[in-house]
Amino acid sequence: METRKLGTTDLTVSRLGFGLFEISTLESDTDAAVLLHAALDSGINFLDTAACYGDSEEKIGKAVSERRNEFVLASKCGHEVGDAKFGTWTTSTITASIEQSLRRLKTDHLDLLQLHSCSLEILEQGDAIQAMEAAQRSGKTRYIGYSGDNEAAMWAVESGRFCTLQTSFNVVEQRARTSGLLAAARARGMGVIAKRPIANGSFGTDISPLPYADTYFKRGRMVLHEGDLPDAPLDRIELCLAFTLGQPEIDVAIAGTRSVDHMRSNSALVRNGLSLSDNLRSELQRRFELLDDDWLQQL
Repeated sequence: METRKLGTTDLTVSRLGFGLFEISTLESDTDAAVLLHAALDSGINFLDTAACYGDSEEKIGKAVSERRNEFVLASKCGHEVGDAKFGTWTTSTITASIEQSLRRLKTDHLDLLQLHSCSLEILEQGDAIQAMEAAQRSGKTRYIGYSGDNEAAMWAVESGRFCTLQTSFNVVEQRARTSGLLAAARARGMGVIAKRPIANGSFGTDISPLPYADTYFKRGRMVLHEGDLPDAPLDRIELCLAFTLGQPEIDVAIAGTRSVDHMRSNSALVRNGLSLSDNLRSELQRRFELLDDDWLQQL
């Protein structure tokens, strides 16, 4: 699979990453292990989880800790979880959460630690960032990043204190482009990670696949109501991945799934090469800008 340097870090990541919230919904550790090994074997080397994703970190640690040198490991912190009982976004919570993540993941360091979608107010306060910087100085993480959207994401970029930005971007979620967020991140040499790259699987479906996909589903219906898309591939997932990964600032797009077949299909699409015609890309951008009625990024 094609790889890319994650901004100005020395981390080399596969263009397709694996978002690991959904493995926390698998009842069997064996099923999670099969999925994780299949992802690594398919060429995916960027694994993205979070302290608050149920038992996702524990499943990763049990399944693939012996393959630790084969993947870039990213997690997130900030929420009050597990053994961290000090309140959300405090120095104590973040410090305890990092230690908990390392234990669960069976590793002595993270490659990337991300602040998990906190508010602008929390960012400006500074304590959360200082706690992450302390973890970086102590070697518990190699790099630190911010995961979030809208004005808080722009503040994080402009602060100059983060190495990476994880933010929402897809066919019906282009505010990161139109607001200048992606361009600002790239100008500072930040690695850019796109979350929700296939619009929660809702684009081009007849019904919304999941409750949390309803907003994207409605937006997608409006986009498609404008008429046929020129040169569009028949596979709607291929279209979505090609659009997201074709955005020049984006280094890696993270897609999550419970299904080995879906994961392998997504991986094969990226390995085989993705492209959209200039006409199609321009039309998708035009329709978003036409229909964007305060379509803020989804948190």
